[in-house]
Amino acid sequence: MYEFDIPNMTCGHCKGTVEKAIKATDPASAATVDLASKKATVETTLDPAVISLAIEAAGYPVSYTKR
Repeated sequence: MYEFDIPNMTCGHCKGTVEKAIKATDPASAATVDLASKKATVETTLDPAVISLAIEAAGYPVSYTKR
């Protein structure tokens, strides 16, 4: 499981965009995107760098840590 910090996520639309980017990259992932904390928690078998790149491609700088 990985935690992604997404500091520029500021609204519901942003949250939806991040959710779509994660699901498009790994449809089998279990993802929770929390707007208040500006974090996404993702359980995935993919390299987290791939998820990170998808979030960045959607327009949101991101960093991640393993949980």
